[in-house]
Amino acid sequence: MRRLHRLELVGVSIALVVPGCDGSTEPSAPVSTPTSTRLAEAARPAVTRPSSTARTSAPVAVSPVPTAVEIPAQGTGSFAVAAGEGPQLGSGRLLRYTVEVEGGLPYAAAGIALAVDATLADPRSWIGGGEYAFQRTDGDGDVRVLLASPATTDQLCAPLRTRGEVSCRNGDLVVINARRWAYGIEAYGDDPAAYQQYVVNHEMGHALGLGHVGCPGTGEAAPVMLQQTYGLQGCTPNPWPYP
Repeated sequence: MRRLHRLELVGVSIALVVPGCDGSTEPSAPVSTPTSTRLAEAARPAVTRPSSTARTSAPVAVSPVPTAVEIPAQGTGSFAVAAGEGPQLGSGRLLRYTVEVEGGLPYAAAGIALAVDATLADPRSWIGGGEYAFQRTDGDGDVRVLLASPATTDQLCAPLRTRGEVSCRNGDLVVINARRWAYGIEAYGDDPAAYQQYVVNHEMGHALGLGHVGCPGTGEAAPVMLQQTYGLQGCTPNPWPYP
């Protein structure tokens, strides 16, 4: 059965910073939250304990030519959950996730779920190392993968400054900005599907407790945990942990 979840988009008064995603923030005092605690809070819909990434205010290398898809600046704030439970992907520590799409976006939850599932099932993704496993559910999971409008992304990622342009991982929420999902970035050219694979792998990497890394050398494939949305630092585009 397809269900609607409504997230309470509330203000966050405490700025917490843990290595995380594409957004940026200026915290008053860094505080860390253990991964086990964050996963235990996965069922809570309200964003009350952010634990994401600090990022300097570097420009986003956005795609100069939008696709034909129209992405509204603000969605409805309600999320439709992709129905059904998928098979376990890989072996190792299991992370269960939902895939949800905000109302008002030109995407169906089932279609986004197929793209997320296919990315995580690929042997070049996190299952390739043998340490992690994934399974999609439409019930309570460890992580909620949300495709959200730019304005809703900004609210769910706060206190990170996503500025309507980038995505984030915030506690048990993996928030993918629909603008980036549709348009990609300049480095990925006219292949937004490859950028979609990158953003799923990057943000799910944070859900696994992984932080950012730099480019290992000019001309080498960019690590998936490099903030590729902000630039490749001399590396070449790569959406996979195990290319």
